Amino acid sequence: MAGDSYEGDTAAGGRSRGICATGRRRRPRSGRQRAVRAAAWAVAGAVVLGGTSLGFVYFKLDGNVSGVDINAALGTDRPQDVPNGSMDILVLGSDTRAGDNAKYGRDQGGARSDTAMVLHINEKHDKASVVSIPRDTLVRRPSCEGDASEHHRNVPAQRAMFNSAYDVGGPACAVKTVESLSGVRMDHYLEVDFAGFKKLINTLGGVEMTTAKPIHDKDSHLDLGAGTHRLDGEQSLGLVRTRHGVGDGSDLGRIQLQQAFVKALIDQVNSIGLFSSPKKLYDLADTATSAITTDSELDSVGELTGLAKTLKGIKSDDIQMTTLPVEYDPADPNRVVQIDAKTEKVWWALKHDKPVPRSATKGSAGDKTDIGGVVRNQHKTARAAGNEPGDR
Repeated sequence: MAGDSYEGDTAAGGRSRGICATGRRRRPRSGRQRAVRAAAWAVAGAVVLGGTSLGFVYFKLDGNVSGVDINAALGTDRPQDVPNGSMDILVLGSDTRAGDNAKYGRDQGGARSDTAMVLHINEKHDKASVVSIPRDTLVRRPSCEGDASEHHRNVPAQRAMFNSAYDVGGPACAVKTVESLSGVRMDHYLEVDFAGFKKLINTLGGVEMTTAKPIHDKDSHLDLGAGTHRLDGEQSLGLVRTRHGVGDGSDLGRIQLQQAFVKALIDQVNSIGLFSSPKKLYDLADTATSAITTDSELDSVGELTGLAKTLKGIKSDDIQMTTLPVEYDPADPNRVVQIDAKTEKVWWALKHDKPVPRSATKGSAGDKTDIGGVVRNQHKTARAAGNEPGDR
């Protein structure tokens, strides 16, 4: 490999011209031998020059990816990794207002995980489950090291909003909190912010969805009439952020919109024929690698390509969408708390590579919102939080 040092290379570098490794002088080459050698070097040169272009592309894309060493930050005090071929990934959408995200509000001194989904890919890699964790869920937040102020470091909390974990200790604390909450070890971590999300959607050429009723929300910059729309990046961001434009204005309703959008996004990716267009594939790879932050085991083009191949055969109908079973907190209607007996069923299903049973979500607050049917993914009705029997 480039950069590696080998004894044979060092020895070769010190030999006199025309001297063999044994110390004996080589015989002069014939004209035919010289011609064959020249041709071989010409072919090798062409391969190297062609490979240089490809190598530059990989080098550039690798340089785009930001990685966080979650394993080093968390150490060995983590749930056991289940070696059955399944995979669990924490996907976060951060709400930082820094840089290109400033137009979406004031920077209040930190970033939080506006969207949190645990993606479970089954052992056969042909189906997946997504468990959305409401950001307003009150959880036991473990002690965390991170980039937050010293006041917050290593201070556990018994009733902290779930999305505060990211603010306190960044990605590692978010992963630690999810693992503490679920008992499921996260194999990987993926994060995208507002600006990155918009760029991804625009590079894909938008996502087509149908709204059964108008959605107007000045806070999320969304203004859609009833009908079919190809949502660009700004509109897509508005849809997944809207709370007040539809339903009761709760975060639980917004989660259902996000889940419907994810299914539409998957269908869009599968429909555009990425691998038949090198330019389209490169443009998407360039945008994607610039838009995301991953764990250090996923922060290269090769690893991301491997993950993409793992997900390639999974279509939107192969994904079961679930919202963590919660109820409104009696002490604060703006917060939700877990329904322990039901959440245990959700995490048990992921640990054992099973679909989440209907009984795990029936009767939870996320099962009672009125968002179902508000948006449709192309010609498919977006199921409300994946709770219909067809999603089982």
